Amino acid sequence: MALDRAKFQRIGGGSVQQLHLYNSAADNAATVTGSGYFNALTDQLRQNDVIIVVGTAGSTVDLVIVTSATGAAVVTTTATEGVTAT
Repeated sequence: MALDRAKFQRIGGGSVQQLHLYNSAADNAATVTGSGYFNALTDQLRQNDVIIVVGTAGSTVDLVIVTSATGAAVVTTTATEGVTAT
């Protein structure tokens, strides 16, 4: 599936680095953390921003770090190891 802008929000941060939240109930972690998934948000994301991704049915949480956001083209990310609810 594709990014759902309605499920993405900035939750904090300042002028250098921001923190965002994204609920990805429709997409698995591998899809969401893949480079280019957040391309529709190049106007909102900057290099080194952090995105907390809540996955399927709230059972997973992944941290995604924006490694590049060129403003008009591509957003690349790096996923950190996620946490799965037990």
